[in-house]
Amino acid sequence: MIKKIIPILLLAFAFNGCKLQSISYSFSGVSLQNGEKTFSVDYFSNKTAFAPNLGADFTEALKSYLRSRTNLTELTDNDGDIRFEGQITGFAQTPVDITADEIAAKNRLTITIRVKYTNTKDESGKSDFDTSFSHYEDYGIDENYESIEPDLIKKITEKIIEDIYNKALTNW
Repeated sequence: MIKKIIPILLLAFAFNGCKLQSISYSFSGVSLQNGEKTFSVDYFSNKTAFAPNLGADFTEALKSYLRSRTNLTELTDNDGDIRFEGQITGFAQTPVDITADEIAAKNRLTITIRVKYTNTKDESGKSDFDTSFSHYEDYGIDENYESIEPDLIKKITEKIIEDIYNKALTNW
């Protein structure tokens, strides 16, 4: 009888000793381990002279992205467990793909957004960051910029938001 109990007790102690403190897994890739339940996104002001609605549009797009990909509750008073704030710091059109005749075959729209991320539940502060994210889209010189600008901005901001999300919430 004792010969049967000893291996069972040893196995129980082994499993108890190997208990993992906090592992979280989800299909969305979110890795929050400090009891975070809420998020807030402060208004991203546009410090450039272009795209006057970009600040409001970006702020709303980031909120929407977080609502759709996390189980966190949104707070509107910038008092979430995780907080995003920042500003649009760059909006530039530059010629690219210069031909032999020194004429640009394409133009590039680049948007840069500075983001400060704070996780109030992470007492170590290791997950916090203050970083600029930048992406671009190229378009042909024969395209009417005014008609394609909204689509270019949308594509660029989607890439930036995905980068912000990955840096803040996925350990990837």
